[in-house]
Formats: sequence, structure tokens, C-alpha cells
Amino acid sequence: MPRAVVFDLDYTLAVPRRDRATILSEATEAADAPDLTRDDYLAAHRRNLTRETRAPIFQDLLADRDSDADPEDLAREYRETIAAALESLPGVEGMLDRLRETYRVGLLTNGPVLAQRDKLETLGWEDAFDAALVTGELEAGKPDPRAFGAIAAELEVDPADAVYVGDEIEADVYGATNADMAAIQVLRPDGPAPDPRAIAHVEQADVATAVPRILESLDDGE
Repeated sequence: MPRAVVFDLDYTLAVPRRDRATILSEATEAADAPDLTRDDYLAAHRRNLTRETRAPIFQDLLADRDSDADPEDLAREYRETIAAALESLPGVEGMLDRLRETYRVGLLTNGPVLAQRDKLETLGWEDAFDAALVTGELEAGKPDPRAFGAIAAELEVDPADAVYVGDEIEADVYGATNADMAAIQVLRPDGPAPDPRAIAHVEQADVATAVPRILESLDDGE
């Protein structure tokens, strides 16, 4: 029987109303920066998981480009553009409230502190979890076991007594299982196929109803 459930944030509990490539393009245009691809951004993001802001990510991306754009300005534009487009998946706020009646409920999200904390504030979720950690505050990001150990410690549970819910194979499914947590994989419409290491798979649109059912089945020993 699990004692805690921990969630990823982006594409697990909340999604932008516009695709991230469009948001990135809007931000670079507003900051008078050169075009940047989503793939290049994600690669730079993975190299900068323990940062205060996204500025080092954009500094990394702009380093070999002929541009006078300010990484701080670009980071601010991107953060504000995402915040304006962000919305929770249907029913997840009520789900979090109900789960906290039975389990310790946590959040572990990769990314710079300011960016991810700003998302929680935008969503009104500052108090939605018993503990919420951003990897920018930690010594390591997902999939490093230290990140999962940190949220388990905040929730005062053993990792083996927690279930992690997320959409990414490497960061979430592999990261959680490698840290002795069970994993539930969230399947995005354009995301990766179900990974066999996850104990269950749920469609992104069904997170609010499917995750509690899976947890209940674990409680029943099924």
C-alpha cells in the first residue's frame, strides 16, 4: 500500500494552450533574439536542471549565435509567455485535494526555480501539495535518484512507499523506478509509447480519474 504519490508538473498536471515551439518563437521575437528550435532548447534545458532561472539555458543557446539578445530578457519573455498560456488538466485540482485525504502528495519537477515556482503561482497551486520541489533547488535533477530521494524525505516516506506519476520515459519512469519508486506513465497524444517499467499507463486527459483508481487498486493489493 503506497503512503505517498508524487507528480511531475508539465504535461502531467498542466499543459500550455499553445505548443511550446510556438511559445518559444513568440518569446524570441519579443526579445529580439534569433530563432531557436524546441529540440535545441530541450537539450540546453537538460544541461541546466539545477538553476535559479532559465537565463543560463538561453545563454547556452545564444553562445554560438551572432546575437546581442540578453539571456535574462529572453528568459523573462519565455516565462511570461508560458504563464499566459498555462492551464491545468481537467479535474486535477479536485484530485489533489481528495488524494491528500489518504496519501502524502508531492510534486517533483525539473527546471529552474523561478520558472517552475512561477507556474505554481500562476495555477494557484502554492499550497496544493504536502511538499513541492523544483530541481533548481536541488543538487541534481531527474532522473538522478537524489532528486527522488529529496522529495521522499520531504514527504517523510521511504521511496519504496511512494508512487511517481509523470510523462517522460527517462526523467520520470526510469528515474522513479531506479530510485525504488513505482511509476505511473502519463501518455501524451504525441508522446512515447507505454514503457513496461511503469506499473500502469494513463491517458493524459484521464489523469484526474485514472490515477486515483490505480492507487486504490494498489491499496487493495490487486
